[in-house]
Amino acid sequence: MPRLEEIITNPSNTPASILMRAGLWCASQPYAAGVALRNWLYNRGFKSSLEVGAPVISVGNLTAGGTGKTPMVAFLARWFREQDKRVAILSRGYGAGVDGRNDEAKELEWLLPDVPHLQSPDRIASAKIATEELDMELLLLDDGFQHRRIARDLELVLLDAREPFGFGHLLPRGLLREPLRSLKRADIVIATRTDQVAPQRLAEIRSRVQRYAPKAGWVETRHAPVRLRNSVGQQLEVASLENKNVVAVCGIGNPPAFLQTLSDLKANVADNVIFPDHHLYTGGDIREIGVRASDLPQCDMIVCTGKDLAKIAVPKIENTNVWALDVELEITRGREILEDRLKEVIRSLRIAQQSNTSTEQK
Repeated sequence: MPRLEEIITNPSNTPASILMRAGLWCASQPYAAGVALRNWLYNRGFKSSLEVGAPVISVGNLTAGGTGKTPMVAFLARWFREQDKRVAILSRGYGAGVDGRNDEAKELEWLLPDVPHLQSPDRIASAKIATEELDMELLLLDDGFQHRRIARDLELVLLDAREPFGFGHLLPRGLLREPLRSLKRADIVIATRTDQVAPQRLAEIRSRVQRYAPKAGWVETRHAPVRLRNSVGQQLEVASLENKNVVAVCGIGNPPAFLQTLSDLKANVADNVIFPDHHLYTGGDIREIGVRASDLPQCDMIVCTGKDLAKIAVPKIENTNVWALDVELEITRGREILEDRLKEVIRSLRIAQQSNTSTEQK
């Protein structure tokens, strides 16, 4: 069965293709109405966002699929920890396994062992636990742009430079979770994977964003490959991929970006096994990956993402080594814009803490 993106982008004008796209457009109208009503209620004050007792930085996106929220959250958590601030991550936990954690939680646990990650559909309750029980000073709201129940001090919206505007339509006709005009709520718009598009295209994206969010800061980033890692903690340099025949495996929101990264590292992607986002791997899936690797004349390694490794959780499939390609967010433009806003959050936190101390002394 074709992926939704393949249907959306199919240029064919056959009656079947036209009918399919028309059906998706009709299906998008109730969704559009629901989004419009929710935003109208919040914008007009009929619904209000709740303060949760600590500064909140929201990391979200405008489109469905992988824009790089996890590397961004990891970057922010590290930055605040370097400032000696106690920070926790709040997320919904979509696609969690039987242990109550999803792939993002497991990956972030490895990357950030000293940062609590609370996963629950009720993020108000998670925020209360983080502030009252864990004594956290700052909260990172993962995938928070559409979660307007919690008030935030800084709204970061990520756009994947490869396809920033969701093919111009709301779900399921396109990949937009909200209309482009919603960008006006953003404090900073962060373009990700900017190294995978031409400079002229990036300038066009920025120009369009500024029409909807003229006051928002603009930051450009890339996903920098930093290491290969297996399930038992062994590591290799990313240069080890050069000229290697690999089977690429992923269950993420943006498989083409992962495949492009492998290609940029000069790996020969001899085969790929693509699963839906947040896929929970079964024994049958593992066997399929092993068969695909064994069927190749030569397969040097199986390469997946960090999120996938958290669920595959074995160093080998059959006789082929399994490695995850870890990436970290690298800011290529506008770092000072982002850090200035983060420092403002810390200053406001310090003022609030001093005020609370004075009140307690009285």
